[in-house]
Amino acid sequence: MPMSTRPAPRHHAFWPARLTKTVTIPEVTLFHNLQVTAARYPRKEAAVFLGRSLSYGELLNQALALGGWLVAKGVQPGDRVVLFMQNCPQFLVAFYAVQAAGAVVVPVNPMNRADEFGHYITDPETRVVIAAADLVAVVQQAQAVLRPEQRAPAVLVVCYADALPPAPPEQLGVPSGLWEALTTPSPTKPEVQGVSVAAWSQALSHEPLVHAVTRSPDDLALLPYTSGTTGLPKGCMHTHRTLMANVVGSFVSTSQDTTSLAVVPMFHITGMQYGVLMPVYSGATLIILPRWDRELAGRLISLHKVTVWVCIPTMIIDLFGSPNYRQFDLSSLMVLAGGGAAMPQAVAQRLLDEFNLKFAEGYGLTETAAPSHSNPPDRPKLQCLGIPIFGVDSRIIDPQTLQELPQGESGEIVTHGPMVFKGYWKHPEATEQAFIEMDGKRFFRTGDLGRIDEDGYFFITDRLKRMINASGFKVWPTEVELLLYKCPLVLEACIISAKDAYRGETVKAVVVLRPEARGQASEQAVIDWARQHMAAYKAPRMVKFVDRLPKSGSGKVMWRQLQEEENRANPGA
Repeated sequence: MPMSTRPAPRHHAFWPARLTKTVTIPEVTLFHNLQVTAARYPRKEAAVFLGRSLSYGELLNQALALGGWLVAKGVQPGDRVVLFMQNCPQFLVAFYAVQAAGAVVVPVNPMNRADEFGHYITDPETRVVIAAADLVAVVQQAQAVLRPEQRAPAVLVVCYADALPPAPPEQLGVPSGLWEALTTPSPTKPEVQGVSVAAWSQALSHEPLVHAVTRSPDDLALLPYTSGTTGLPKGCMHTHRTLMANVVGSFVSTSQDTTSLAVVPMFHITGMQYGVLMPVYSGATLIILPRWDRELAGRLISLHKVTVWVCIPTMIIDLFGSPNYRQFDLSSLMVLAGGGAAMPQAVAQRLLDEFNLKFAEGYGLTETAAPSHSNPPDRPKLQCLGIPIFGVDSRIIDPQTLQELPQGESGEIVTHGPMVFKGYWKHPEATEQAFIEMDGKRFFRTGDLGRIDEDGYFFITDRLKRMINASGFKVWPTEVELLLYKCPLVLEACIISAKDAYRGETVKAVVVLRPEARGQASEQAVIDWARQHMAAYKAPRMVKFVDRLPKSGSGKVMWRQLQEEENRANPGA
């Protein structure tokens, strides 16, 4: 193959000075990482769950015991095991137990209901479901409508209370509703023919595996599902190697002395990387929050002196919405980073002004095992995806012609790198459509629109299918949202399109007001501000106030839901 004649990427001029531009990916499995860390730091806290600790030695022993139970249940190398629970120490144990058994983890959003959950049994041909007690009824309802041969033969029930102290530490101020939800026994689960149900404590008492099942770095390790834009969710095939690439190659580095807040859901690829994989590799301590609560998050950071927090920007926005946010001690934070949605420049500026913290934005997808781009910590740019990280070649192409576009022009982001997934589970056609070849390399089509600036930094424009066409003018909702965050009345905003008899489509803003503006500001006040601060064709002509925006389990604003509601309410011009 001829040598590439492409010049060195512009962003290399801004690469962190202490880091090489490539990393060597270890030729081991993810379970090996736990074995090494437990040998190095057996008594060190791996996780702290609302006042109770789990050491690395205990994590390893429990994973081997649960791995022995899985093998006894007939789990073979390569079989799929579903994890269906919120963030908790048992998620860590279950993940590494599945790896010890040589099987594949299928993480599922705990917000799924029975009608949705059946797909995660039938599509990956799930062998065992490990589910929280309050979700077992969902699992069994989904199983009951399946044919016997389609059902997962075994369900393991996790009780969050098993990993909690007898009572919450007083200084944490754990909301009573959250504590009750975590400790209240679930109702009796319906029996399903041919499905055995076991308790977590029963599985942990099983004879442990002496040795983990032998697997190679290129064997399948994780099958996270992504919704995409059409059809049922598709599984993204990740191997130990593709996941390990981002474990060892990240600007958000951790060490054995890192204390990290694990609040991004572990079922999500970002939470998986920064809450399950990377901390275990480095020996960091996780402060686990089962679900987002801004007051509790602020107190946990303050109490445990958290040094690294990877989050969704909406969490920062919500934290600023707390009447108590100035009382939180964020001085221990050394790294504040994340992605999943663009960080509004106005919010990032507030972080810098009020807490002297820079938010390092990154970018990635389930298909890229979380980050493919990240802002250099020494030279971040606000409201920016950052630069391609270790071993990544990313370009901008015309979505129709598939030709590479010059610097500054907007097009589809395509990515080649060691963390890119191997394809969609049982969807060869979708896999083929998701990749193109350029210069002898296989590039993944992200479906995101972006541009590259003069320094080689990437900026997102929007999702390929989220553009609003207002009288022929292209309006990118993300751009309008970021501008609206500068409005002193606005806490959160989501932009959708509305039917318009004259313009075809027009811009509508769904807005959560800041606490001090509620009951005082009018919709017209937001419209007037927008007209003063953005081009007329971009400015929202309609505004709707809501108490909160709908968000996914990972904290992303569910703009599609709002768009569908608008389409149903106003189907015609």
